[in-house]
Amino acid sequence: MDTEEFWNLMEQARGRAADSTDAKDIARQATALLAAREPQQILDAQQILWDVMAASYKAPLWAAAYLINGGCSDDGFEYFRGWLITQGRTTFEQVVDDADRLADLPAVRAAASVGMDLEGERTLSIAWDAYEKATGTQLPGGSFSINYPQLDPAWDVDFDDHGRIAARLPRIAALFTD
Repeated sequence: MDTEEFWNLMEQARGRAADSTDAKDIARQATALLAAREPQQILDAQQILWDVMAASYKAPLWAAAYLINGGCSDDGFEYFRGWLITQGRTTFEQVVDDADRLADLPAVRAAASVGMDLEGERTLSIAWDAYEKATGTQLPGGSFSINYPQLDPAWDVDFDDHGRIAARLPRIAALFTD
């Protein structure tokens, strides 16, 4: 499996989900699709998942997640990026490039109006669950690595400083202003 196949799998999972915005169902569908593959492909998918997660480890995205979810711990940021992966490759890449583009997403607008969190914790375990389903054993230890880049020091600000964050993410901040 390569990155292109990973994103194709996620798109197939979105197509199979009853609601293409339901991160939990998309992850469930991705797990089922992945479990039908050879164990090595599942292991490859695990590494690709964490490479994609590393690519999205960016301070502007974290600040946006903080605003959207009313706070965002380390784990919360992982779960938010898991949700973002379920939104598909195009959306993922656009938002990673410009976090303020989250304001264009209907799910983000809905979250702003009803106060719901956007998270996809289950996405982070699709390969783990698929491997266990396919082989009856747990994913082998050391089968993937996580290499997060350094966060941009220019974003080393308190995410509760609404004025500073709004200057950098004006469209998201406008949606989540009290």
